[in-house]
Order: sequence, then structure tokens, then C-alpha cells
Amino acid sequence: MGKQVAWLKALKKEHIILLLVNLALIPGFGSLFLRMQNIEFVIYVGVIVFFLCLVGISINKVDYTLASLVGLTIWSALHLAGGGITIGEGRLYDVMLIQISETFPIWRYDQLVHIWGFGAATLVAFCLLKPSLKDPRKNPVAVGIILVMAGLGMGALNEIVEFVVSSIIPRSGVGGYINTALDLCADLVGALLGLLYIRWHYLGDRDTR
Repeated sequence: MGKQVAWLKALKKEHIILLLVNLALIPGFGSLFLRMQNIEFVIYVGVIVFFLCLVGISINKVDYTLASLVGLTIWSALHLAGGGITIGEGRLYDVMLIQISETFPIWRYDQLVHIWGFGAATLVAFCLLKPSLKDPRKNPVAVGIILVMAGLGMGALNEIVEFVVSSIIPRSGVGGYINTALDLCADLVGALLGLLYIRWHYLGDRDTR
């Protein structure tokens, strides 16, 4: 009973709003993917539900910043839209936003989602690691390396999940080696942008937490 009270006390108005947004996104896109028989994204919906539950049960133990939770929710929406919305004859995920290379498919919606997503993941890493950091302001380089590598580690985990999905579903839209390499590069950009946000908002002179 005491644990339930502590969990309820940890919930704030903004947490409930974000939860409702996620509860609208997941069944909506989940039913769409089932109708489309898109098993790949049905699996991804399950992954999102798993991490939503993980955040939910730890909300009273981890001091998640509002920015990290908003970032995760937007990431979820971008990801689901990427697989569920059709543009022309392909998915939104395959849309080229700005053609900046003749050699590689850059800059696609897919890479935008990776940049945003692993920027948000780096913020979550900061929330998880902050209690273990003595004084992050005194060790900016070391803390920066740890946070960027944590963000990239989550990016690597994402690629492992995609590999498992592509093994289960041979005709999935995961892509090959070039796609994986570009995804990891986008993850690095996202992690660095996440670090800049952390430095500006939480480790600088202005702590607007």
C-alpha cells in the first residue's frame, strides 16, 4: 500500500497528460498495423509498451525530467507515424527530406527520427545516471563522454532489436549495412545534441529544471 501511495505521489499532471497521449497513440497505430498485417511494427508497438511500462513503474524512483518524457513521447509518435503513414507508394520512413548526398540516402525521415530519438535517450541516460554523479559540473568532459556513449549504447540496442525483427520477418523495412551505419551516425548526432541540451539546461549556470 505504501509503495502505491509513493507511486501516485510521484505522478504529476504532465505525466498523466503524456500517458494519455501514449495511450491514444499505441492502440490507434497498433490497430492500424494489425489491419495492414504489418507484423514488423506490431512488434515495435510491443517494444514501446514495454518501455512505457518500465518508465511508469520507475517514475517514483527516477527523477525523469519533463523534457526527457516529452522527448520519448514525440519519438514514439514519430516512429509509429514513420511505419503507419504512406507517402506515395512508400512509407513516411523512406521519404527523403533533403537530398544532401549523391552517394548516400541522406537526409531521410528515418535519420530525423534517429536524431530526435537518441537525443531523448541521452536525456533519459542523464536522469538515470545523475544520482551517481558526484558533481557533473566539475567533470564536464568525463560526464559528456559517459552520456554520449550511453546514448550510442541505446542506439546499438535499437539496431540489435531491428536485427532480430529482420531475422524474424525477412521482408521487413529495416534495410542493410549502409542503413545501419547511417542510423548509428544519426544516433551520434542525436546524442551530441542531447548533451548540448543537458549542458545548457542542467549543467550550466542556468538550471531550469
